[in-house]
Amino acid sequence: GLVIDGRTLNIIFQGGLEEKFLALTKHCRSVLCCRSTPLQKSMVVKLVRRQLKVVTLSIGDGANDVSMIQAADVGVGISGQEGMQAVMASDFAISRFKHLKKLLLVHGHWCYARLAKMVIYFFYKNVSYVNLLFWYQFFSGFSGSTMIDYFQMIFFNLIFTSVPPLFFGVLDRDVSAETLLGLPELYKNGR
Repeated sequence: GLVIDGRTLNIIFQGGLEEKFLALTKHCRSVLCCRSTPLQKSMVVKLVRRQLKVVTLSIGDGANDVSMIQAADVGVGISGQEGMQAVMASDFAISRFKHLKKLLLVHGHWCYARLAKMVIYFFYKNVSYVNLLFWYQFFSGFSGSTMIDYFQMIFFNLIFTSVPPLFFGVLDRDVSAETLLGLPELYKNGR
């Protein structure tokens, strides 16, 4: 691991040592920035996003972490003694740091699996609907008439766009939470 403070980060950013800093961080499993300003925190996140082309996650619990959370792809706010500013600026909120494991491994896996299935479903729904209207135009001689009443077209999209996501969101769990927590390697399968 690497622990770096704000004064050292200031030297890195002012001296143009970002490439060497990133080369060092690639050899570490975790990097901890302590005693740094909110601007430095967000600059580290932006540097990692820009140079390494990876998805970034920032976790914070106070107002000084807001810029870092907003600079990351995914922000997690921890509600605590320092106020609710980080929670309000984040994508996800948790009450304690210990809940981060379940948020990432369980709910992250389920959300990814549901989204992947729903994208395929929406492509299928739209392709079948457009094909129906497309081939009817050949039948009607490109007159511009529709084979389906407007009332039915509205309800087709309303029902087939709103009901399946509700069922997927509530009922679809491909693997149990206990299995996902016991085998964190399963998270890699979706990627």
